[in-house]
Amino acid sequence: MGNDARNPMLPSPLIGGSRFLLVSLNIDSILQESTIYHRRERLRKMADGVGLEDEYGATIERIKAQGGGKSRLGMKALMWITHAERPLGADELCHALAVEPGSTDFSADNIPSTSTLVRCCQGLITVDKESSTVRLIHFTLKEYLCSHAGIFSRPHATITEICLTYLSSRQVEALSAAPSPHTLDTPFLGYCSLYWGVHAKRGLSDHARSLALRLLREYDGHISAKSLLSQEEGLTHDEWGTSFSFSGLHCASFFGIAEVVAALVEMKHFDINELDIVKYTPLAWAARNGHKEVVKILLRQADVNSKSGLFGNTPLSYAAANGHEGVVKILLGREDVNPESQNIAGFTPLLYAALHGHEGVVKTLLGRQEVNPDRRDIWGTTPLSDAAAHGHEGVVKILLAREEVNPSVRNGAVRPSWARTRTDDISSSRPVFS
Repeated sequence: MGNDARNPMLPSPLIGGSRFLLVSLNIDSILQESTIYHRRERLRKMADGVGLEDEYGATIERIKAQGGGKSRLGMKALMWITHAERPLGADELCHALAVEPGSTDFSADNIPSTSTLVRCCQGLITVDKESSTVRLIHFTLKEYLCSHAGIFSRPHATITEICLTYLSSRQVEALSAAPSPHTLDTPFLGYCSLYWGVHAKRGLSDHARSLALRLLREYDGHISAKSLLSQEEGLTHDEWGTSFSFSGLHCASFFGIAEVVAALVEMKHFDINELDIVKYTPLAWAARNGHKEVVKILLRQADVNSKSGLFGNTPLSYAAANGHEGVVKILLGREDVNPESQNIAGFTPLLYAALHGHEGVVKTLLGRQEVNPDRRDIWGTTPLSDAAAHGHEGVVKILLAREEVNPSVRNGAVRPSWARTRTDDISSSRPVFS
């Protein structure tokens, strides 16, 4: 399948390979040579197969040499495209580049045009006509930019600051107060809401930390909270209701930003065991998403056996279902934890771990004497039968090594479809409200 199979980000005009790319990157520099001799020398180097890395470096120097706003715009665009969590649409990227860090206003007059953006990047980016996403011109360019740390200074901290500045702007705050907000004019909102915390966990400046705390202190009902849960959890506009509950502590725990969680807990402004709009506690979010340091912080005050979701799962069940062995060990380290906790459908942490094939978690749970490896749910299904039904051979072997497990016992009734979709699947990779 060629280069396109290696890299889905590769635009179709470059399928012919790196030699065509090399020509496209060199063409400007060839024309800039002042004599025929120097132009021939450049062409000779191309024919000898001079590496793309040299040309990338030369092109980046040309971007910087533009000076002023063009240089800043080109380098900021490359930083965003290289370090964004997903491909950015042209409108998203242009809005991101318009944000002035620290400003309380977002000015539409500061949004660059896509054509200006492409010119400032000196041919290193391209806009996909079908999807309107902005991409680096070749997958090797991302490898180059990521391997040269000096090109961008603390990119994730910079992106975090830009996202938080945008979410704290007067224009976005106005959307938060609207009963039915129209977000067509804010294409950057979705990305900021879903990924600012991901970038913050990788790099958080003092200013970004201050912006985060300011936003999260009054986060209930903020448009970015609604956008986050709509994208990540499938919450619809009709389910928002008039009293939207998703606190800053829930948000920081969801993302796993330990220093922000610690600061919010210290404020004593939040109920640490509060259920949000989808009936999750902060500890449930942290456990489900595998954030060990945040779990440790919350456990200083939180109820380790608190029930969350429509079915009443404990943090231990969420961690076990998602295979977060480190979090499972932390929770089991608490004397007051109940490792045999069952939700309303009879699911235990062990049954969840067996169902999803997490061998390490199964071994860890079975290390507790009080864990019954043969405990059934309300339909009579055991951890062994679930592991066998889903082809988890390793888990089956672990369970069969236990004397208490009876392999000859038949299952009870077949679980109804609502139980299979709403109870079995509490994985953070495909979340449902269970």
